[in-house]
Amino acid sequence: MKVSSRNKSPWLELAVIFFAWTLYGLFFASQAYISEAHFGRNASWQRALGIWMTCAYSWALVTPPILWLARRLQFNRQTWRRSLLIHLLAATFFSTLVLLLYSILRYLFFTSDNAPSLMRSFRNLLIIEFHASLLIYSAIVGIYYGLNYYREYKRRELAAAQLANQLSQAQLDALRKQLHPHFLFNTLNTVAILMEEDTKAAREILVRLSDLLRVTLDKNKAHEVALKQELDFLQSYLEIEQMRFQDRLRVHLEIDPKTLDARVPDLILQPIVENAIRHGIAPRALPGIVEIRSAQINGDLCLEVRDNGKGFDNELSMDKGLGLANTKARLEQLYGDRHRFEIANLDEGGVRVNITIPFHTQAMTVNGKESSR
Repeated sequence: MKVSSRNKSPWLELAVIFFAWTLYGLFFASQAYISEAHFGRNASWQRALGIWMTCAYSWALVTPPILWLARRLQFNRQTWRRSLLIHLLAATFFSTLVLLLYSILRYLFFTSDNAPSLMRSFRNLLIIEFHASLLIYSAIVGIYYGLNYYREYKRRELAAAQLANQLSQAQLDALRKQLHPHFLFNTLNTVAILMEEDTKAAREILVRLSDLLRVTLDKNKAHEVALKQELDFLQSYLEIEQMRFQDRLRVHLEIDPKTLDARVPDLILQPIVENAIRHGIAPRALPGIVEIRSAQINGDLCLEVRDNGKGFDNELSMDKGLGLANTKARLEQLYGDRHRFEIANLDEGGVRVNITIPFHTQAMTVNGKESSR
């Protein structure tokens, strides 16, 4: 018959109690036997084992009610005095009870003919062992509270990690959703410009835009995708831009085939390339070049986007614009201090953007959870 998980816990607890007190009895029985043998007394392993197992299992019998009491007595600012008083009374009661039970069992099974009476034996044992019994009670309660506080600490740690993960997921979702209208408005602006110059090209852009929107607006899309998938999307975007700029825009790709399966943040390259076209290529009358590279270096994936435009006027202008700010925030959310994001003007003109993230082909975790959903 199948036992429910609710019924398994008490039986497991009883098994642990039985096992722990068995070890206790074996430990002190062996100590008693070795001590008797060392001093040349009449050492008997059976007697030592019987006496100490009787003591151990007497404590085993009262351990469940002690634990039951400990579960109901919590130590905090409001209740610690009451809980401490009840534990002191309970320690006195259970210590006396165990010593009485042990005295009875020892008198029945291990007493010789000339041994003292049961009451005298119990009184002697109470005087000799009562304080040790209080310590045993304290050890039982202390172990329980220690384990309970540890479990509570782990539970809160897990809850905090889950909360942090939910926050990270929400922030990543918000950042990605910001890209959708940003990308859409810029593309529609391109269509508006072409409607006055080339309606056929404008229609083609709208067709390609509908395909891209199906990808960008996918609510179930992962936060990370394969680099190959990211490049396919980027290629579709670049085809739209090349219809707009014609011969003024050239794109050069240097992609290491070994990096195609590497995971990268979804839509990580498009805003960077868009920024290069908008600020590097669009203001120029001459043809411009956008270069996109990928490489695997020392266990990291290195991505680079550069253009031969005029570059940024100052460092402050590098941080402007939703695309780059969004990219920096998403990288921070996904990889923390395990990433690098660098923007720099080139001496020969133009801008270089470098992204370095851990090279991995499986879905990463965000605060303990997979980044893909």
